[in-house]
Amino acid sequence: MPLIGKVKELALPGVRLADLARFPDERGLFAEVYRADWAELFGDDMIVQANLSVTYPGIVRAWHRHKRGQVDYFLVVKGSVKVCAYDDREDSPTRGHLVEVVLSEYRLQVLRVPGHYWHGFKAVGSEPAYVVYFVNRLYDYENPDEERRPWNDPTVVPVRINGREDDPRCGKPWDWFYPPHK
Repeated sequence: MPLIGKVKELALPGVRLADLARFPDERGLFAEVYRADWAELFGDDMIVQANLSVTYPGIVRAWHRHKRGQVDYFLVVKGSVKVCAYDDREDSPTRGHLVEVVLSEYRLQVLRVPGHYWHGFKAVGSEPAYVVYFVNRLYDYENPDEERRPWNDPTVVPVRINGREDDPRCGKPWDWFYPPHK
């Protein structure tokens, strides 16, 4: 039985999502969360660091990007988060596109986000979210590979969200607190 589901390429090139297999039994649960042979998800990336972020409900940790090739892999082990990646590169065919994914403890998934996209997340739900994220570059304390902008930056204005132009949030500054709709 495969331990990783089909890897899905999302609306921004390089942003990928994969389901992880969970094996519950009378003792609890087992799941592999990283394997070096998962080339369809990791490609040529070599994971060199893993981090844990605990975020209180309603808190937004955004926006930032990496300029020297860092790729982030997000896995929620407790709670839920809404992760977004936004492309504002001048020469990009996906300029103005935004990908939004909800990751949750209830469905183990790994989300790959190339660092050249602005990205971040919001803890959703009523409990803290525990996010483990893997990276392919060690954090450099003396010269961090990170650019930041405010979480509520009014210049983040998606023209497409998850590949759709008809989302009512398109053409407006990104609102992390926009009420869920279906």
